[in-house]
Amino acid sequence: MAKWLVTGGAGFIGSHLVETLLRDGHQVVALDSLVTGYQHNLDDAVKRAGPAASARFTFLEGDITSLETCQAACTGVDYVLHQAALGSVPRSIAHPLDSHRANVDGFVNMLVAARDAKVKRFVFASSSSVYGDEPTLPKVESRTGRVLSPYAATKHINEVYASVFQRTYGIETIGLRYFNVFGPRQDPNGAYAAVIPRWMAALVEGKPCVINGDGSTSRDFCFVANAVQANLRAATTQVPGATDAVYNVAVGGKTSLLELYQFIRERLSKQRPALASLEPTFQPFRAGDIKDSQADISRAKEKLGYAPTHTVAQGLDETVAYVMGAS
Repeated sequence: MAKWLVTGGAGFIGSHLVETLLRDGHQVVALDSLVTGYQHNLDDAVKRAGPAASARFTFLEGDITSLETCQAACTGVDYVLHQAALGSVPRSIAHPLDSHRANVDGFVNMLVAARDAKVKRFVFASSSSVYGDEPTLPKVESRTGRVLSPYAATKHINEVYASVFQRTYGIETIGLRYFNVFGPRQDPNGAYAAVIPRWMAALVEGKPCVINGDGSTSRDFCFVANAVQANLRAATTQVPGATDAVYNVAVGGKTSLLELYQFIRERLSKQRPALASLEPTFQPFRAGDIKDSQADISRAKEKLGYAPTHTVAQGLDETVAYVMGAS
């Protein structure tokens, strides 16, 4: 079996990649600084992967801003799934230097280390935020606008660097533009928590949820199993012309924040009936956010064989079951 490196392996998406790869019998190295990732995510992933998984798993605690750390992590690796980053648009607006250091300097360190280790392919997490102020829906990979935040700028730079490294050094690269990925293990805490885990945690505690704007803002919410599938297909596809490219990773739908709130409340109220009457509160639209987002996933279907297994509703069913089982 192949040897895989998952950077950001203790994070939300990273830990799901670790779990799936271990379950499939691969050797897996996870690299994480544990700044935004958690040891308990890895413990849960390894446990769920089966009794033999721990023998094929290595955890390296370290930061991608160190080239030496990246080089050590890439030793003997066949495939890199690069998830490590400082996420969140608001965080990047408040702390642009931190976002640049992790998301750009760290990214280039990983590219250099992967190149020197002669990995077969480097797959990395990009973001739908690179579409910026381009108004057309659905979003197609070839058409982007002006980015609206330092975070989006870092992800755009990642795509440029990855393309340059493939053309200059021959290392195969693929970028995945995630659209609002959600699911089990997503952190509900902190100022920069994503909307779905934050709302679920609030509702479980009987607290009102806050919607930025009037609730009409829409997103193409994507369950984490779809993102895992996209990563594995991107790493192994042999379709000509598939590399040195970026792909949307989503479902291809559009859900408003108000609809999302109603979906979550409906599912949680089956176990907590008192939540059925709890209404959200509203505050001004957040700076740096995109008003509407929906993906065209035809390129990923064609070149990667990507076929989403979960709709938003199915993903919410699994996520609520996980949250309620843990609460």
